[in-house]
Amino acid sequence: MNSVTRFIRHHQRIRHAVYQTEANIFRAMLRTSSILLLFVGIHTLAMVWLEHMPLWQAFWLTLTTLATVGYGDVAARTPMGQLTTIVLMYGCGITLMTFLISDYVDFRIARRERIRTGHWDWNMAEHILIINAPKYNHEAYFLRMVNQIRESGEYTDMPIMLLNQDFADGLPDSLRRLGVVHVTGLASRPDDLAQAGVERARHIVVLSRDEYSSDSDSYTFDVCYRLYERHLGPRVIAEVVDDANRPRLRDLHIKTLLRPIRSYPEIIVRAMVAPGVELIIEDMFTHANDHAVRYPVWLEGERWADVVNAIVQSNLGTPLAFVSKDGEVFTHPDGDERIHAQSIIVLVHTEKTPSVRDIQRAIEVHFNIKLATLE
Repeated sequence: MNSVTRFIRHHQRIRHAVYQTEANIFRAMLRTSSILLLFVGIHTLAMVWLEHMPLWQAFWLTLTTLATVGYGDVAARTPMGQLTTIVLMYGCGITLMTFLISDYVDFRIARRERIRTGHWDWNMAEHILIINAPKYNHEAYFLRMVNQIRESGEYTDMPIMLLNQDFADGLPDSLRRLGVVHVTGLASRPDDLAQAGVERARHIVVLSRDEYSSDSDSYTFDVCYRLYERHLGPRVIAEVVDDANRPRLRDLHIKTLLRPIRSYPEIIVRAMVAPGVELIIEDMFTHANDHAVRYPVWLEGERWADVVNAIVQSNLGTPLAFVSKDGEVFTHPDGDERIHAQSIIVLVHTEKTPSVRDIQRAIEVHFNIKLATLE
């Protein structure tokens, strides 16, 4: 009875699926299945010996009894055969079957719980891995970023994985509907990096933990160094709070370094889709090297291509858009379009910003020369 008691207590412990690992439950299922198969074999042979049944009929009787179907087409007739069925099937077999079904349900629950809490091994490849999460409003940030990724042609169906500790209770439905999965952990732990499939990721994004604190760069450097040791630097897009820390990260062969701009996660998407474009966008946000300036210049039907040539050849900047006389902004118009504008928007160098008069003079000189040539 002690062995039976231990066996039942063991299965009672298995009921708590949330607290058991999937491997433990799976092993319990294998043990229960093995014991059940043993009873099935013994009962089948007993029916052959005691009831003189053919082997197949004995096996059929065993399974119909075990499944509690009881067709009645085949049955034990002798008292010893009936007693054997009572002990092996009614007493033990059906009990073991209920244990096995319960273990399977627990196995499914444990699997679902591991997926929900971010402890599932997804075994992904060619995915986008995003490490860390913004300190504030991380759900809204990821939702906007993922939507931008999905709008980019080749990334429409690409798997996206998050590695952080901010979704330990499960991802929001808004992110799961976009095909996002997550791993609960830290990139500073090799096991968590391996679980996230970092070696197989196409892009690795390392976000700053706190976009307002340069202390975040220490953790970013630690993560990037671990990726550098795995020769993954060329796949990494990393955020850096303090520009003074950029040289140290460049030495790790990190592909792209960006300032954290939480209001515009699209900058990271641009770094993946069109590397290099993110530097122009970053300058516009930070007013660092280049920035856009609006110049009041009256235009009456000039070709946009000629306006661009006038300013570019004068080494003043690059026109990006014009403002119509109704105040509407038109970005990147066709070169042959004849524009009627009250202003133009020009991308200029911060350290060498031209005046309004410089822009006006460049356009006047260009069109005067052109007119003289035509005459």
